[in-house]
Amino acid sequence: MRSIPEQEDHHSPLSSQRLDHDTKIYSRFTCFFRSILKIISFPNIIIPKTCKWLSTPTQYLSITPSLGRKVTGTLFGNRHGHVSFAVQDNPGSEPVLLLELSISTAMLVKEMSSGLVRIALECDKVRAPQVQTGRPGKLFNEPTWTMYCNGRKCGYAVSRRCTYSDWYVLGTVQSVSVGAGVIPVLEDGRKSGGGEGELLYMRAKFERVVGSRDSEAFYMMNPEGNGGPELSIFLLRI
Repeated sequence: MRSIPEQEDHHSPLSSQRLDHDTKIYSRFTCFFRSILKIISFPNIIIPKTCKWLSTPTQYLSITPSLGRKVTGTLFGNRHGHVSFAVQDNPGSEPVLLLELSISTAMLVKEMSSGLVRIALECDKVRAPQVQTGRPGKLFNEPTWTMYCNGRKCGYAVSRRCTYSDWYVLGTVQSVSVGAGVIPVLEDGRKSGGGEGELLYMRAKFERVVGSRDSEAFYMMNPEGNGGPELSIFLLRI
């Protein structure tokens, strides 16, 4: 688990208040994942106070041409559907990577409850698109990936374009820096309140590590070094 380095004076009143605030936020975040399996069995809806419903989600999102070392990662999906993973340079930017994973939301929640999740996505270098130099194209442009979760092969992940529903989700949780919750799904431009129309999401900062043009990794960052679920996602072109 990667930790965020602390620059401030730990003994100042302002620093102590901020530390206590961040600790409480992350404690609620980790407790949610330990109890989320129980939530899946009931129709209750949990909506974070920080969420804002946006009639036009894209109006607050901007296109970012480059990707930094610290990125925002959002995992989301319907209760009984597949999980999507979106990577943004900042909470208000267009996703530079959007993957639909083969694992179901319920299965990911179960894996997260164990405290350690490592997802490896592999693609064949032979099938990589070639540019004029003869070298493979950008790693994020690969269309399909073979997926492994904690060492077990579990189907294929697919890169896809951001749809209106995806924009809606990312716009709704834009003000959430670290957290998890349940929100109604947008159906025909309206919010759905039924149990089948609920969507689970987890949002956190990830550290991006580039090994080469054929390998990258995203490590979910642990605020203030507190204990919590460890999540790593690896992209490998072999």
